[in-house]
This record gives sequence, structure tokens and C-alpha cells, in this order.
Amino acid sequence: MPRLNTQILIAALLGILLGASIGLLGDDSLTKEYLFYGSGIVGNVFVDLLKMVMIPLIFTSIVVGVANLQAHHQARRVWQYTLLFFVSTMALAMVVALVASNIFKPGAGLHLAMFADAMHNFEAKQLTPADFFAQFLRSLFQNPFAALAQGNILPVVVFALFLGVALVMGGARYQHILNMMQEFLDLIMRMVGWIMRLAPLGIFALLFKLVATQNTELLTTVGGFIVLVFATTLFHAMVVLPFILYLFTKKSPLWFWRGAREALITAFATSSSSATVPITLRCVETNLQVRKNIAGFVVPLGATINMDGTALYEAAAALFVANLVGIELSLAQQLIVFCTAMIASMGAPGVPSAGMVTMVMVLQSVGLPAEAIAILLPIDRLLDTIRTAVNVQGDMVGSVVVDRLVGNGLQEPDSQANGVQGNNPDATS
Repeated sequence: MPRLNTQILIAALLGILLGASIGLLGDDSLTKEYLFYGSGIVGNVFVDLLKMVMIPLIFTSIVVGVANLQAHHQARRVWQYTLLFFVSTMALAMVVALVASNIFKPGAGLHLAMFADAMHNFEAKQLTPADFFAQFLRSLFQNPFAALAQGNILPVVVFALFLGVALVMGGARYQHILNMMQEFLDLIMRMVGWIMRLAPLGIFALLFKLVATQNTELLTTVGGFIVLVFATTLFHAMVVLPFILYLFTKKSPLWFWRGAREALITAFATSSSSATVPITLRCVETNLQVRKNIAGFVVPLGATINMDGTALYEAAAALFVANLVGIELSLAQQLIVFCTAMIASMGAPGVPSAGMVTMVMVLQSVGLPAEAIAILLPIDRLLDTIRTAVNVQGDMVGSVVVDRLVGNGLQEPDSQANGVQGNNPDATS
């Protein structure tokens, strides 16, 4: 029997092929209706199972990862390398999008009038940069029990970071709590292994329904923009990120693809970097041999704030809308798009079509009509697949790079730099 990642690849290809050929059945075909119904159930069950373990996995992995990093005096180094990697790769992604959009000018041949009905019937939620920052800051610090129950990832991450540091500062007094968290993390990963047995079937169902329900006429109308987004995103995924990986680790893209394939295909099918976290952690730790402490810190944090694909898409979409409206954005305006898209993508939740939530802010930053995102909504689910896969790829590459950079200096004393005072129960930060 083929290995799991091979089964997932075969299932993905079969789902795409069958979804593309479903049009051969009549519009009133009972078989077609049953296929849609069945694929919807199977796909939703698979995604719901991933979401079931997502929050407890993110919480425990960050608590354990931060506690162990603090204890080994590596927390500051990991923080620095992780954030530097995230910001750098998102910036590179947006540079690729802006350069390609200025060269090929997607949407220049279309007219906004042809989308007038969609824009007229759509009401965009207005969100100024000040409102966004206020909302973002409020979302950081919430009741942890409410956040856990409601699945709000960002406050869960923040509380887990605080708890991990507190466990180390408490020293031996709280060692049993840390041990319990470690055992709970191991238990959740065992459940992830069970869920992965359904991955081929779930991914087949998700991709079948995605491809089968696309409006081919609409895709043809905005085909140039779709091709540009796919091409630039693939360039970032196949050239920029592999180059960074090789530069710091000397690992080949083929080695990475073999180890990351399960997570990337799952991200493509589910369009949710957060829901993919259980599989991403499994691939990073088992296949890519990243230490659990580092993977448990970088991957969940990356699923929250590292959005290469989303940043690239929002920058390209802003120029696409500008071309439709007939406005040529100046260099200064494009720099505003660059900065706003980076901030907005970092605040976007790791769920399907989350980029639409913050896309309004990017458009408003340079005076473009917020209602124009009505044009993007019908094609967003398709584009969300590739950008989510790249978001997850960025998290995985970041884990490998940070693991290598920190590993090169494991023996260096760093306790004073981190302010960690050993295992003294009375130590305070």
C-alpha cells in the first residue's frame, strides 16, 4: 500500500480531475447532486476534525515550546530569527507581486462597468487603519477560556506565550504542570495521527467540490489576474523560499517537498493555515527533523502572523482594482499598499477567505473603492488555495531555517541576555 503522502497526492489529483470532468453530467443529473452532497459531508468532517484538535494543539505546543526554549536560554534567539524571517519573506512576496503587476497590468483591458451589479449589491465593511489597530490590539488580550472555547487563535497564542514563560520562571515548583502539558501534547499528536488516516478521502472530497463548482465564464473574464496571482505565488513558492532554505540550510527543494507534501496539499484543499497546523507540526517534526521546541513555537505563531501568500495576493489585488478603475498608483501609493498589506496580512485570521476581511483596508489606504472586492469574492475561494499553501510553506521553511540558525549556537551561554534565572522558584522577570 502506498505511503500516506503518496495517497494524499493521488487523492488530490483525482479530486481535481473528477471535479473538472463533472460538467459532462447534465445540470439536472441526480448523480451530480449526490456527488456534491457526499463530497460536502466528507470534506466538512475532515476539516472539522482538524479544527477539533487545532486549538488544544496550538496551546500546548506553544506552552511546551516556549518553556523549553526559555529553560535552555534560546527564547530570545528564536524570537529574533523567527520574526526577522516572517517579515523578510512577506516583504519579498509583496515585491514580487508589485513588480509583476506593474509589468503585466492585470485588469487594464476590462471595465469596471461590467461588474457594476456586483458592486451595487455588495456593502463593504469600512475599517480604517486606526480601527484595525484598535481591533487588533483588543484581540490580543482576552479571557483565555473564552478564547479557547471560541477558537480565537491570537489570544490563545498570547496566553500560551505568557504561560510558557511563567512555567520557567516558577522553576521546579511547576515542573509537574509542564510535564502534564508535554503529555497532553503527545496525546493530541496521537489523535492527529488518527485523523491523518482520513486525509486522502477528505482532500479528494474538498478538491472535487472546489473545482466542480467554479464558474468557468467568470474565470475567463478575470483570467489574466488569476494567472498573474498563480504565477507570482508559485514563483515565490518555487524560487524565493527554496533559495532562502538552501542559503541557510543547504537543503534541496526536493528534500523539502518530500517532507512537506502532506501539509501543503492539505493547506491547498482546506484553504486554512490554522486548520492545517496539526499536519504542519507533524511534517515539520517527523519529516523535516525540526526540534519539537522550535517547531511548537514557530509553526503556530506562523499560522497566526506569517502570511506570504496573503500579502502577495492583497498587493496584487490592489493594483488589479486600480487598473479596473483607471487609476495609476504612484510609487508612494504603492509603498502605502506595501506597508498596509503587510500589516493587514499579519492580522488576518488563518481561515478560508480571511484576506477579504483585511482587503478593504488595503484598498482604502490609497483611495480605491472598497466595494470593488465584490469583484474578487467569486474567485477568492480558488485563489485562496494557492496562497494558503504558500502561507504554510513559509511557516515550514521558517521552522527549518530557525532550527538551523539556533542549532549552530546551542552551546553559547545566553542566560543573561534572556533574563532567565535558572530554576529558582522565586525568580521573577
